Amino acid sequence: MAGLHVKKGDKVVVIAGADKSKEAREVLRVDIEDGRVIVAGANVRWKHLKRSQQNPQGGRVQKEFPIDASKVLLFSEKAGKGVRTRSKVVDGKRVRVGVPCGTEFD
Repeated sequence: MAGLHVKKGDKVVVIAGADKSKEAREVLRVDIEDGRVIVAGANVRWKHLKRSQQNPQGGRVQKEFPIDASKVLLFSEKAGKGVRTRSKVVDGKRVRVGVPCGTEFD
């Protein structure tokens, strides 16, 4: 896989699954090899922690788990929604451009 259409720190909209929403959320981490992203507040599950020296009590915490990158679209302020993107070369650099609105994301 050459790369993904999203990067860490991008604002995205989740378009499928239980966390489908209209609001923009931030990408926390990108796994290029698996084609998955971790989005703030999306796919939150309980993680059970074993007792350890750092955490002598053990317990449970809520944590975001990865979702497929195909389930998110970049959020465009201009369009006010998630948009598909295409690549364009500007001054020798590859730039992501929103298809319906022409917004440049890099």
